Amino acid sequence: MKYVIIGNSIAAAGCIEGIRKIDNENEIIVISQEPYHIYSRPLISYWLSGKINEEKIYYRPWDYYEKYRVKPILGRKVERVDFDKKKLYLDNNDEIYYDKLLIATGGKPFIPNILGLAKKNVFTFIKFDDVKAIDKAICPGAKAVVVGGGLSGLKAAEALIKRGCEVTVIELAERILGSILDDEGAKLVQNELEKYGIKFVLKNSVIEILGEERVEKIKLQTQEEIPADLVIFSIGVVPNVDIFKDTPLKINRGIIVNTKMETNIPDVYAAGDVVEAFDLILEEKRVIPILPNAYIQGEVAGINMAGGDFEYEGSFPINSIGFFDIHMMTGGIVNPKEDCEVLKRLERDRKIYRKICLKDGRILGFIFINSFDRTGMIVDLMKNKVDVSGFKERLLLDNFGFLDLPKEVRREKIWRV
Repeated sequence: MKYVIIGNSIAAAGCIEGIRKIDNENEIIVISQEPYHIYSRPLISYWLSGKINEEKIYYRPWDYYEKYRVKPILGRKVERVDFDKKKLYLDNNDEIYYDKLLIATGGKPFIPNILGLAKKNVFTFIKFDDVKAIDKAICPGAKAVVVGGGLSGLKAAEALIKRGCEVTVIELAERILGSILDDEGAKLVQNELEKYGIKFVLKNSVIEILGEERVEKIKLQTQEEIPADLVIFSIGVVPNVDIFKDTPLKINRGIIVNTKMETNIPDVYAAGDVVEAFDLILEEKRVIPILPNAYIQGEVAGINMAGGDFEYEGSFPINSIGFFDIHMMTGGIVNPKEDCEVLKRLERDRKIYRKICLKDGRILGFIFINSFDRTGMIVDLMKNKVDVSGFKERLLLDNFGFLDLPKEVRREKIWRV
């Protein structure tokens, strides 16, 4: 039996560890276009800011591959997969046979098709090599333009400010962090970021990058021009499925998998940001690019690849992130389009915001800014679709806890434990 994993992410680690729970003998091969040991992509902004050194960016110890008897093939790209012959073709003309295959190719950055992208000092912000290149291009006083006001874009902006750059964030939407915050929450965070010198241009987009060989300015949709020494595109990621597009593999926005993380092709599994899996709140399959989900999906796939029988029950988006002195946790649906009940508590002077969205007494989503104790209980209530009507007002309190739950809910949780 030969297990092959395309990708060297946290989903790959989950798969390796899932396989080894059942099979300690057979070969595992990991192939990655990047030359690095398994590392944390969310930590690249902390490396760029100087908060951590390179050693801290890696998920697993240096003897990880040896300990789990993994053969890593790093710095090599999979050019093509022949699912009929069960073969992978690499960019150095090597051919690798597999018995069981995991696709964990993750996401790739979305970059709009605009003029000037080929100029020097135009970057993305998703890989370790991206921030290493940015690190060489910046110095105190450098004018940086970050295109995208989402999680990744704002972490890039925060790192650049800490390195002494002048930073402008361009966001097409009318608020930052539009996928995880509402108007009140976004304004609270934006005000805090502005105190540290980040400038925002909302409801606008970049249509051209100007300069001779390297970036000198960017032109906006409004025809305004902003001086820039570098431009970072961090608009978002899309599933990295390019090499599978002309194959029998079923792909919607991401690769379609079942609860065992199996694709439509026998012996081929997929996990992480490249797949569409079940959303417990929306009750439909969609891409949920959240790190813990990727690990769990990879582990489920690994167990099943090795002959086990395990199912992925589904999840929903949960984000935990901070910028300077403001921290937040959000989950589920925070800007519901349908009629639902919304509970809010806003204390601007303390930079505290709590919001709960309810539908038929059940929690659809939440936003907690600078007040997120007991968030695990909220997540548990969401997962188990508990009717919170009888104690919903308590959900907004900082000290919401186990004793706020009705006796029958407490009893059920105790029995479950």
